[in-house]
Amino acid sequence: MNAKVWLVGAGPGDPELLTLKAVRALREADVVLIDDLVNDVVLEHCVGARIIPVGKRGGCRSTPQAFIHRLMLRYARQGKCVVRLKGGDPCIFGRGGEEAAWLRERGVEVELVNGITAGLAGATQCAIPLTLRGVARGVTLVTAHTQDGSRLNWQALAQSGTTLVIYMGVAKLGEIREQLLAGGMATDTPVAMIENASLPHQRECRSDLAAMEEDAGAFQLKSPAILVIGTVAACAMSSQWERGLPAMVADQNA
Repeated sequence: MNAKVWLVGAGPGDPELLTLKAVRALREADVVLIDDLVNDVVLEHCVGARIIPVGKRGGCRSTPQAFIHRLMLRYARQGKCVVRLKGGDPCIFGRGGEEAAWLRERGVEVELVNGITAGLAGATQCAIPLTLRGVARGVTLVTAHTQDGSRLNWQALAQSGTTLVIYMGVAKLGEIREQLLAGGMATDTPVAMIENASLPHQRECRSDLAAMEEDAGAFQLKSPAILVIGTVAACAMSSQWERGLPAMVADQNA
């Protein structure tokens, strides 16, 4: 493998969700820069590579992004194969696009390798279909944490008619609740709060928009967690749940 930087998604935590392409990149890597949320088990695929932790966690001491850029550039210019291993997918709240552009501007070959994002894996593990005929015709992925402190257009999100999957929202449950209610979302809109998606210790708390902050407190919800907000968050893909489907959808599934 020629010198280059691979921006690789490690998925949400379950090592069996790694792609074959991700495994190939790890096996041929000389240097692996690993995020905090990556399951250490996946490092068994790194044969002889130097492992460098470059964690970035909210509320904790983090590796500066500029330093990560310089590390990738330094090792690439030394002729090494570099893997930047990220939790989830590198291009879904993972700065994959920024890093790829920065490296390419400096003449470094870059390849992105998708990983399964936590919002999808967590919902699936809880038997929640993010889209469903006649119920949810789309899904919107958003982050509650913005670098510049700007606010999302919560009114537009509340009226979008799509399933909302919110990342990095545990510390802002009250704000999310109030903004969606102010935007016109119904108080009884189902909510699923999913902690440690896809891992053996994954936990889920089912609630609704009105009660989600109180229920999360009683549940002692902690990061990393994702929120699934919408009708499908009341679902479990089973015959028992199907009996509660709207008639139109139940007929389609018959």
